[in-house]
Amino acid sequence: SVSAQDGDLKFSLESVKKLKELIDGNRHINPRMMVPMASYSPCQEKHLPEEFRPVCKREDAPMIFRRLSLAAEDDLCEICANAACAGCF
Repeated sequence: SVSAQDGDLKFSLESVKKLKELIDGNRHINPRMMVPMASYSPCQEKHLPEEFRPVCKREDAPMIFRRLSLAAEDDLCEICANAACAGCF
């Protein structure tokens, strides 16, 4: 199966896509204001995939979530154009 990796951490592509949806969905609270990425943590989301819960305990969690979210952009991972992805055929 296809997965995304950040350092020694490995996550399923489906979970990474869900993470991206959570992050993107919470960026815009007011159409005129964007919430800075630094002030939002997906760890507060009840729909965060369980495999990300250990990441929430790490100091570098915001950077990990940002990199994983970028890896899921434009479905680059599905065509293996992103170096963070593994398991492509």
